[in-house]
Amino acid sequence: MERVLFYGGEPIRITLIPCTRLRTKLRIKVQPDLSVQVIVPEGTSEVDLEHALRQKTRWIWQKLQGFKSVQEHVIPRDYVSGESHFYLWRRHVLKIYHLPDAPERVRMFRSQIEISVQKRHALRIQKLLELWYFTRAQEVFRARLNVFLPSMRWVIRSPELKLQVMRMQWGNCSPEGDIITLNPYLVKAPRDCIDYVILHEMCHLKEHNHGPGFWQLLGYVMPDWKRHKARLDEMAELLLGSHSFLR
Repeated sequence: MERVLFYGGEPIRITLIPCTRLRTKLRIKVQPDLSVQVIVPEGTSEVDLEHALRQKTRWIWQKLQGFKSVQEHVIPRDYVSGESHFYLWRRHVLKIYHLPDAPERVRMFRSQIEISVQKRHALRIQKLLELWYFTRAQEVFRARLNVFLPSMRWVIRSPELKLQVMRMQWGNCSPEGDIITLNPYLVKAPRDCIDYVILHEMCHLKEHNHGPGFWQLLGYVMPDWKRHKARLDEMAELLLGSHSFLR
C-alpha cells in the first residue's frame, strides 16, 4: 500500500507495511535508496496514522536530502588503478597489476589494495576484490564476536557466524538464535559501527523482537548505540553504492 506526502510542493512516496506483532510501535524508515517505509501496527486508526505522518514529514524530507547529498559523491566503479575503496572506514587506493604468468591474488599493503590478475578484466578484478572483502569480514567479525562473548551471560554457546550479501540489512539473527548473519560489506565501516551491528544481533539471542526489553539490553551493552546506528545509516550509500544492493 502506498501513499504520497508533500513537503514544499515536493512529493514523497511512502510504503505502508502492516504489522501484526505484539508491542510494535509505528515506525518510519528512510532508506539510503530513497525509499520510505512506514511500519503500521495492527489497529492503528487512520487519524493516528495521518497525525504521525504529518509530524514526521519534515524529518522524512530532511533524511531524503541527506541521502541524496551522499549519492552525489558516490563514484561508479570501473575497478582500475587509482580508485579508492573502504576498509574499516579507511580509504585504500586500488592498484592493479597485470601479470599473465603469476597467481592471482589480493593483498593490502600500507594504504593500497593490490590486485594481481592474469587478464585485465573489470569483472574478474571485482570478483577478486569481493572475495577479499568476504575473507577479511569473516576474520574481523569473528574477532569482535569473541571479544563480546565473555560478557554476554545469556549466550549459552557461541552462535554460528554466516556472511550474506543482503539488500536491506546489515545483519540478522535466526529465529532459533543459533546463527548470526552479517553483511560482508559491513567490514568497510568503522569498528564502532561494526560493533553496533554485532551487539544488536547478539541482543536478539535473548530478546527476539524489538520490544522494550531488547532496547534496554542494547542500551546496557552499548549506551551510545543510537549515534553509531545513525552514522552507519548515513554512510550506507557511500559504502555500498558500487553494488546492486543498498543495505
